[in-house]
Amino acid sequence: MVAQTNDGPLFLLKKLGGLALVIVGCLLTALGMTFEYTNTTAVGLLFLVLGAVLLTLKIVTRNQGNRVG
Repeated sequence: MVAQTNDGPLFLLKKLGGLALVIVGCLLTALGMTFEYTNTTAVGLLFLVLGAVLLTLKIVTRNQGNRVG
């Protein structure tokens, strides 16, 4: 099976944006936990959640066309 992406740049933007948010979120969370900065930890966790949501939405919309039945 060959995956087709008709979204073009939007598909890539969601994927890279979600991945970047997860990476930045991990770094900010680790920094906040290390130096006990509550605000930095909260922002890092927020970025982690937003990145995970973007990646999840991308996967769900991609798999809607692959229904077997």
